[in-house]
Amino acid sequence: MARELVYTGFMSLDGVMDSPGDAAEGHRGGGWVFDVEFSEEAYSLKGEELEDTTALMFGRRSYEAFAPIWPGSEDHAAYKELPKYVVSSSLGDDALVDGWGPITILRSTEEVAALKESEGGAIFIHGSPELALRLGEAGLIDRYNLLVFPVLLGAGKSVFPRTDRDRQKLRLREADSYANGVAKLVYDVVR
Repeated sequence: MARELVYTGFMSLDGVMDSPGDAAEGHRGGGWVFDVEFSEEAYSLKGEELEDTTALMFGRRSYEAFAPIWPGSEDHAAYKELPKYVVSSSLGDDALVDGWGPITILRSTEEVAALKESEGGAIFIHGSPELALRLGEAGLIDRYNLLVFPVLLGAGKSVFPRTDRDRQKLRLREADSYANGVAKLVYDVVR
């Protein structure tokens, strides 16, 4: 049985995933997650994911953003020893951080497909909208765990194609909404 590949992320109502935490991440509207009143309940999905996560996957840019912070973060301590995969054609082994569990660089979509066929549990992709878009178009994403924020950004990176494509059906697994306007949407990809 193939390993499940799950994309998890924050998304604006108009589908933008770009720079949720800070304008320095590249989007002029960056930091939009913090413009919404904090609700611990709205972020419960992140805690629930820990039970299913057996490995993490990142694109190069997200890896470079998270690697200096997550290894020492108490909020991400449960991820510290999990295997990590970075999908990049340009990242060198010298860019990998120490003390953050085993890290493997995958150079292609084909290597991601092969990883999915290996033994093990669910692999979660954090951040990395360009990687998720590419893997989704290749039919490798199995589930989307989304926290949708009540904000419209108009432009920015998305995990979903913005061009004409074949229809992709999704099946709602779980949904909830919170007093701060955030909605939790968990969809399985229908094959």
